[in-house]
Amino acid sequence: MAQLEGSPVFLTPEWQQVWWDQFGGDPKDLRLMVIGGEENPLGIAPMLLSGDTLTFLGDTDLFDYHDFILQDKDAAAFYPALVECLNAEPWRTMELVSLVESSPTLEYLPKLYEALGCSVTIEEEDVVPGAVLPATWDEYLATLRKKDRHELRRKLRRLDDYGDYRVVQASGDDLQESLTSFLSLMEESKEEKREFLTPEREEFFGRMASAMNDAGYLRLFFLELSGEKVAGSLCFDYGGRRFLYNSGYRLAYGAYSVGLLLKALCIKQAIEEGLSYFDFLRGPEQYKHHLGGQPLNLYRMTIRR
Repeated sequence: MAQLEGSPVFLTPEWQQVWWDQFGGDPKDLRLMVIGGEENPLGIAPMLLSGDTLTFLGDTDLFDYHDFILQDKDAAAFYPALVECLNAEPWRTMELVSLVESSPTLEYLPKLYEALGCSVTIEEEDVVPGAVLPATWDEYLATLRKKDRHELRRKLRRLDDYGDYRVVQASGDDLQESLTSFLSLMEESKEEKREFLTPEREEFFGRMASAMNDAGYLRLFFLELSGEKVAGSLCFDYGGRRFLYNSGYRLAYGAYSVGLLLKALCIKQAIEEGLSYFDFLRGPEQYKHHLGGQPLNLYRMTIRR
């Protein structure tokens, strides 16, 4: 089974700052709490208070994971201190979304709040398929189901037969131009992606790409056929893992499976870079399973007092 360890890229200061700059409301609603004292913090709770509801910073449209940020300390010390801090806030409902099944939040908070007489409900929210990466591409192919391995090899041979193709990675010098090309591929590939890319979200993508590139996390890949960008994959490398955030392709080249093949080649490059995990992020799309993704569950926890 796939396992997610450590903090995901969505909990970095860079990501959260860009989201707040783009979508943040009244600064008085922001609850960015250092748990355990500033001198020797146990962790951070990035939260918003809206009316009498307390939530994580950001929503599920742009964050694939949420959680509290632990500083590699003992969770058994962090969570009681967190509850003490949160209980000083005037909330009646706490909505904690996008908690991965291995999160200690799912283990500790229900017990602590039920002991205080609060009601706690936990519901499945979504899945985040991912693949543990072996040392070599051949070993990765061997992990795929026989049919999926055969199909991937067949599609790659067909791409080889096309001849003039290459995978390129955007650099900082042409980042915004490359991002414009990527957003165009996103919009063309699916109607739901066109609807998703509102002007505000497009602006967020621009700010986010710059911030994540400056931090060294951004990996924006394109598959080019005869010099034309026909597929794009927006990824982040963080904590030894590659996160596939979004993708798109030219419909005219759909017969060549260019979107799927670029994702596979991103996995190949991640293996060559020595990364340990490829995270397909939120959603149960079938291509993730064809490329070896194993599902992890995301949960929503609601606490009422």
